Amino acid sequence: MTTPETTPSITLDTPIKRGDQTITTVTLRKPAAGELRGVALADLLRMDVESLSTVLPRITTPTLTKQDVRGMDPADLLQLGTEVSGFLLPRASRLEASQPE
Repeated sequence: MTTPETTPSITLDTPIKRGDQTITTVTLRKPAAGELRGVALADLLRMDVESLSTVLPRITTPTLTKQDVRGMDPADLLQLGTEVSGFLLPRASRLEASQPE
């Protein structure tokens, strides 16, 4: 079940190969403040690659490594970064953004 603290599984355009393991889908959960340590929130909102490569390993299932993130297809990184940015918005902003005009 998806809650505001998690996302549905995101299917990667380009699966990540790690040894015998192939990762085709990734689930993100909303980070706690401590999981954002060492990263400027503005950088995450701008989807800065270095910031995402620090935070994504802390909030992904299966757990991605920094190397996984840095070697990721840019389209997949954009998908994951968009979800991370959404977690940083206040609930009222998320609700407002999801309502049609």
